[in-house]
Amino acid sequence: MSSHPARPGPRYQALIQLLRTADTLWNASRTLFGRWGLSPSQFNILNLLHGQPGGMSQVELSRRLLMHRSNVTGLIDRLERRRLVLRRDQPGDRRAYRVAITPAGRALMRDLLPRYHRAAEEVWGPLPLQRARQLVRDLEEVSAHAERAARKIQQLPAT
Repeated sequence: MSSHPARPGPRYQALIQLLRTADTLWNASRTLFGRWGLSPSQFNILNLLHGQPGGMSQVELSRRLLMHRSNVTGLIDRLERRRLVLRRDQPGDRRAYRVAITPAGRALMRDLLPRYHRAAEEVWGPLPLQRARQLVRDLEEVSAHAERAARKIQQLPAT
């Protein structure tokens, strides 16, 4: 007899709601960033670079964004065509580049960030700050459990 339940456990509905919420937030962010001709992923790159005067390597960007390097390359290509970022040679490694935000990218972020921060606060509505902080802690814990579960699944023999 299997020790795994045939039906969802009591927390299943919370997981489904979390996934729905993530999808809703992603769609709302596409609408917001679309006003500036950006995707959420392009915004994420600009946001990371905005605080890094020396830029970042594409490997660093892919790690921070939890995305494959080839996907980051395509995003950077599009941002570079718009002159929002530029690639610089990486000292000591002719195969690697550092990606830096341009003055045009900084100007765009100065316009966009205050609106983004306001929208991010509006998402919470009247939820008290203490509950939001607790939710952050809870979601960090859920994320850690999800990572452990994924590692366990990877170790299972193929069926």
